[in-house]
Amino acid sequence: MLTEYIQNAIAMAEYKKLEDESWFAELPGFEGVWANGSSVEECRRELIEVLEEWLLLKIQDKDIIPAVGGVEIKIKKSAIA
Repeated sequence: MLTEYIQNAIAMAEYKKLEDESWFAELPGFEGVWANGSSVEECRRELIEVLEEWLLLKIQDKDIIPAVGGVEIKIKKSAIA
């Protein structure tokens, strides 16, 4: 599920080639999730890493995580015995 979520999110990425020939990418709707790299491939790898860290923070803080491509990540509350 997590891999599918990340793949769906990365498929929505918007890339731009900058004046210095590096690449910039961001994920619309994912505040603060962006990356920069010397090639598209490097930029994409960095973007995946940033998205993974963003997801971990959302899970840790129990924030709402948007559904992507029909895939949802839900945090279940469990009772502590």
